Amino acid sequence: MAVETDGYTIEPSTLENIDVGFYEFVNEQLDLHVTSNGGFKKVPVIWTAAERAFQIKNDVTLRDSSGKLRLPAISINRTSVAKDPSFKGSYQANNGLPSSGPRGYKNNPAIAGRRILQVKSSEFMENDLSEKTLGKNNTGHTFTKKIVYEEVFLPIPVYVSITYSLTIRTEYQQQMNDLVLPFITSTGQINSFVFEKNGYRYEAFIQQDYSQDNNVNNLGEDERFFSTKIDIKVLGYVHGLGVNDPKPQVVTKENIVEVKLVGERIVKNIPDGKNYV
Repeated sequence: MAVETDGYTIEPSTLENIDVGFYEFVNEQLDLHVTSNGGFKKVPVIWTAAERAFQIKNDVTLRDSSGKLRLPAISINRTSVAKDPSFKGSYQANNGLPSSGPRGYKNNPAIAGRRILQVKSSEFMENDLSEKTLGKNNTGHTFTKKIVYEEVFLPIPVYVSITYSLTIRTEYQQQMNDLVLPFITSTGQINSFVFEKNGYRYEAFIQQDYSQDNNVNNLGEDERFFSTKIDIKVLGYVHGLGVNDPKPQVVTKENIVEVKLVGERIVKNIPDGKNYV
């Protein structure tokens, strides 16, 4: 029979985990600063999904007394989520294993590794040797296929493609140059980087086009600003059903080594009062 341990839960990889990891990478790891009339200051990074009322109450320094956003600033917006089979990681499969029974497992599992249980395997070997020698020797050498393995199962990740739109707004061209440059040079000659959150690693790809939207040619009375939009595509992965399902588990199982069928004995009651087996 297969033996299954209780396992232990792990923190799931969710869309929120990817969002927070990407935000912290821009806000903390890049840690962008510019020179302004108030000195060398850090540029605030704003997650645009939050309501404006919350943004104002959470950080009163983001806007002036009239409610206008103080520049320079960086905003992040998640624009799309796609389950694209052509854009995947190193492992993508559907095992189709049963969800119940001795070999059952939820959340589409995969074997992460296995090892031989020497003590249990030696017991089967000793029993086979004892049967071959009629109990005279159970410490010799023999060949057996009854090897007990301990297998570790992990949930298979489901890959998703997430696109983030990062917008940089400044009042001066020099500030824009200082903020765009790290996105060009920090990854070297390639356009990809890796960020982490809660032990999970995600790969991000900076798109080639840095689109600009400036109003410096407008001679009106509007406030002058420089704006650059950078699209970043993230190869993320998720598993579990979030709050609708318990957290994913790492489960340890032992393989099926021997199947035994127990014979049945039938007892008949004969009218003469004697029982025959």
